[in-house]
Amino acid sequence: MANYDLTTRIAPNLDRHLVFPLLEFLQDRQMYDDDHILKAKIELLNKTNMVDYAMDIHKSLYHTEEVPQDMVERRVEVVARLKSLEEAAAPLVSFLQNAAAVQELRADKQYNLQMLNEKYQIGSVQIEALYQYAKFQFECGNYSGAADYLYQYRALCTNSERSLSALWGKLAAEILMQNWDIALEELNRLKEIIDSKNFASPLNQVQSRIWLMHWSLFIFFNHDNGRTLIIDLFNQDKYLNVIQTSAPHLLRYLATAFVVNKRRRPQFKDFIKVIQQEQHSYKDPITEFLACVYVNYDFDGAQKKMRECEEVILNDPFLCKRVEESNFSTVPLRDEFLENARLFIFETYCRIHQRIDMRVLAEKLNLNYEEAERWIVNLIRGSKLDAKIDSQTGTVTMEPNHPNVYEQLIDHTKALNGRTYKLVSQLLEHAQAQAAR
Repeated sequence: MANYDLTTRIAPNLDRHLVFPLLEFLQDRQMYDDDHILKAKIELLNKTNMVDYAMDIHKSLYHTEEVPQDMVERRVEVVARLKSLEEAAAPLVSFLQNAAAVQELRADKQYNLQMLNEKYQIGSVQIEALYQYAKFQFECGNYSGAADYLYQYRALCTNSERSLSALWGKLAAEILMQNWDIALEELNRLKEIIDSKNFASPLNQVQSRIWLMHWSLFIFFNHDNGRTLIIDLFNQDKYLNVIQTSAPHLLRYLATAFVVNKRRRPQFKDFIKVIQQEQHSYKDPITEFLACVYVNYDFDGAQKKMRECEEVILNDPFLCKRVEESNFSTVPLRDEFLENARLFIFETYCRIHQRIDMRVLAEKLNLNYEEAERWIVNLIRGSKLDAKIDSQTGTVTMEPNHPNVYEQLIDHTKALNGRTYKLVSQLLEHAQAQAAR
């Protein structure tokens, strides 16, 4: 399934530290030659301060206890630089470790800077040193220390660009520590800044949104409410436009979220139009499955794609989250996806046929006859299906369901309020941008 691996598309939009979990996944799944992955790791590590880790991988790759001299020299440089930055940031770090002294800080940054300068002889030089120290800690792989110092730095920093850079670093550190709730808070904070900030060029804002969506994948497929939140973010017009123009491979994750999320059905119809429009720029078994069911009504093709979807999910580092239960592990998202995929096929097939042969239906759903019959019985019992099973003839008879005129009117107007709000928001943004010029 290396054909559907998106690592080469996703990695350029991540901080290099965030690429390591992807490489670890590829190595575990043995999708590529092990030596190839180890070389990629060393290449990434050469641009960080994680020299000891690079040495360990070099030993593993070349089956030796010797390491190149340049790595040894690089380690000496890193240790010396770390000591130097530690000394430069020491006055401010010492202050931040004093709980009583920290109580003197207020929400007013200008007051804090004046107070620190007058009482503790801490000025802009020491604050800048804290940023450099935090950044260096991050590059060394000390994500916990980096996150703490970057948080403190942002509370004191008056430079908006520097503060934004620190927020990106804080987000990356929280993701790497798998603190999903805190990471989500930082993600929302970053989104708010990106959407409201006046960028020097619109392209810079687009690039920031691309980075934000790629980084968010770690959070959304690990956070309890992530599958809903990814739709809320990716399906916004300004973010969906960026996906369509610059990152169509992200449609895989939005499509998956729509399939497993039953609370977002009203938005699903519009998303199918996007899938149809973007078939020329990006497609994989997940997007093709939706096209087969809702665009082409190709149920044989949907059956084939459903099997391929399972393989895609199991070989995707974001979708293949395993849960250990007793002595075995499961992939909950795969199970939910296949269950809902069968339901999609069944619902669409039933709209076209009033009487359905159970054997044909079982084949379309990738189930045997008994499994298909049991599955449909459960749907009927759960009030998800208005149908009857004739066991003698082996058929399912659908009850006609014609919504009355009032239901049709409500269905066509329920999204009007949301669309009006979007239109007004876009007009206001445009007016503010014109005023800023």
